[in-house]
Amino acid sequence: MNNLRILMESLFSEAKIIRMIFSNQYVKNKNSFTRVVVEPFDSNDEIKYQFTYYFENRVAHSNLVTNDAIDESIALISNIFKQVLVNTREKEYHILSNKAGKISIIERDLQVAHKEMKLMHNREKQYIIKDNTIVPFLVELGVMNVNGKVLNDKYDKFKQINRFVEFVQDIIDEFDQNQTINIIDFGCGKSYLTFAIHYYLTELLNYKVNIVGLDLKKDVISKCNQIVNKHRLKGIRFQVGDIKDYKESKVDMVVTLHACDTATDYALFNAIKWNAKVILSVPCCQHELNKQIKTDNLQALTDYGIVKERISALITDVTRAKLLELNGYKTQLLEFIDMEHTPKNILIRAVKRGKNINYKKQKEELDNLKKEFNYTITLDRLLNEKDA
Repeated sequence: MNNLRILMESLFSEAKIIRMIFSNQYVKNKNSFTRVVVEPFDSNDEIKYQFTYYFENRVAHSNLVTNDAIDESIALISNIFKQVLVNTREKEYHILSNKAGKISIIERDLQVAHKEMKLMHNREKQYIIKDNTIVPFLVELGVMNVNGKVLNDKYDKFKQINRFVEFVQDIIDEFDQNQTINIIDFGCGKSYLTFAIHYYLTELLNYKVNIVGLDLKKDVISKCNQIVNKHRLKGIRFQVGDIKDYKESKVDMVVTLHACDTATDYALFNAIKWNAKVILSVPCCQHELNKQIKTDNLQALTDYGIVKERISALITDVTRAKLLELNGYKTQLLEFIDMEHTPKNILIRAVKRGKNINYKKQKEELDNLKKEFNYTITLDRLLNEKDA
């Protein structure tokens, strides 16, 4: 046992581990986890270790500092699993244990194998929600098989879901982990991203959430609620409803994906009205401006239908971004790979910051843009009516 502790302290303390896999239980128990995978990650310049526990129908995660990771590993080897495979920078260790407490450690040099493992680890590192890990909602929605393997024809969607979660990861510090995050997803559809937010915040970060998915399609809402009930998910529900008419008192995050034309404006207006801390919006079908814009000085931009359509969409999103800025949000327009592979791939991310010290200058910029192209948008009208 002393040799085991010395090895574990060396592997963890010197950050040698690439991956550690515990398998082959002493006694099979359907209520217990059947496999554990350990991987390092960088948390604010400190190496921590994520322990992923695989149960029959779910997974659980625990992020541990070095000393706790050492103790947990020794306990797993001593009490639950017969074998452990450890891949490090230069070696592979095969650890065998029996009920009598005898520990055997087999050490092999695997420089070539290590390079392959390191490449695989780096590829996986970019994904927050990982392949080869059973994620129930992705299984239900046909992105993964029952063993947690992403289906070949769904890998683009898997990457897109992870890309969206990265946007959430970037703003997570806006929220207190001791308080429930209230989230509204307008136009949630099949809810790939709604479930992804829930999984990321609750399963991976251990936040408490209250998520409402809203859509006009009764069949998709019914399907989403079936997934919630089947897996007994807490803090998430779906209901039929219209963005324009939705009433709520406290909302921390507003999400809107592909809300068509002015529906995005109503979602953004509600978010501003509720003083939501964070807004994540991928607009769709910006027709309103296409019918209005005309310009004497830049007429070439409106002479060709396809160019006019794209210019209209870009001006619409710039206007929305500026209106959010004027209402106290730090706003970014970011590239997002759209689920349907359309050119509409801009995500608006806005974080509440309070009074805008550049209000006068930014309002003048927006007024000049509106004057040049002779237009207005629904969000502008709604805000003006609110302030009237």
